[in-house]
Amino acid sequence: MTRTMPQTRNAKLRGVTGALLVILSVAIAYAQPGYPQGNSDRGSSAAAQTNAPQAASPSEVHVMHVQGKVYVIVGAGGNITAQVGDDGVLLVDSGLVSMSDKVVAAVRSITDKPIRYIINTHIHPDHVGGNEAISQQGSTIAGGNVVGDIGASASQGATIVAFQSILDRMSAQDGKDKAPQKAWPTDTYDGPEKKLFFNGEAIEVIHEPFAHTDGDSIVFFRRSDVVSTGDILTLAGYPIIDVERGGTIQGIIHGLNRLVYQITIPAEKQEGGTMVIPGHGRICDQADVVYYQEMVIIIRDRIQAMIDKGMTVDEVKEAKPTRDYDPLYASKGFWNPDKFVATIYQNLKDQHEKDQHPKAQQ
Repeated sequence: MTRTMPQTRNAKLRGVTGALLVILSVAIAYAQPGYPQGNSDRGSSAAAQTNAPQAASPSEVHVMHVQGKVYVIVGAGGNITAQVGDDGVLLVDSGLVSMSDKVVAAVRSITDKPIRYIINTHIHPDHVGGNEAISQQGSTIAGGNVVGDIGASASQGATIVAFQSILDRMSAQDGKDKAPQKAWPTDTYDGPEKKLFFNGEAIEVIHEPFAHTDGDSIVFFRRSDVVSTGDILTLAGYPIIDVERGGTIQGIIHGLNRLVYQITIPAEKQEGGTMVIPGHGRICDQADVVYYQEMVIIIRDRIQAMIDKGMTVDEVKEAKPTRDYDPLYASKGFWNPDKFVATIYQNLKDQHEKDQHPKAQQ
């Protein structure tokens, strides 16, 4: 079925995008927040949040309608997606722990329905920090045969959904991602996807292995035609590859390819259609994702060509393979172009070693 969008709606979308650029200009003007550095404790506890890189974002949290039943909440760390309907509220990510009250207030500005679900796209504190506080403000839908005190206990707190590795890291007693028990996922999956039906809408939670981390989830709201990407897509800068937690450049590209070829569909004149909420930055559509995808592939291929010529990592950095994209994506923070290039270089070298000696990796 071909989908069309009236010209007036296209104009409205352009207006919304322009407004978002203004509102988000300060919120995204920082090096990517929440990325773990060194061996410091990066859990979602208050102590970990104190040590986390904090976004230089406005103190106010803003809410904007995307389309269908989906809204975006910005200014609380990573972008938070909210799906709202008669059944309640489903959130994708929960922001920084310090912004939890403002996130709840933002939800209450949309609806008085209870928060039922929080889906975590990955483990970084700017996306899971509010798990504990926000989930305790909500309630789970319990089965009809669960009653009395047991029923009250079963329904207390919103359900937190995540890929299994997030629970493993949060619950590890000696891990750097250790978090309070009430912040842990209560419903995990370890296959390629998890499916929900909520607020009259099919929702796909899709695992993207070894991308930003090894526990990334993409969340697709099928009827609203909105996809929340987590930090696989971050229009605020170059994609961050958390090697320590299983991230790879090839996984990032695979995730972007999935968004372009399997999930998003453009509307009239290749504009609009499926709306995409990135982990950081403005709402976009397929054309924006394609540009970002091509940028990442081009830089990957340039670095691979330099490796094939026998260049060292310092020589590759000196050659500046990101030069033409730096005006759009370069950060002066820790994830600067040199760090981005060096990480891709090592990723590709490591992958080559695995391909050459597969048995040694088993």
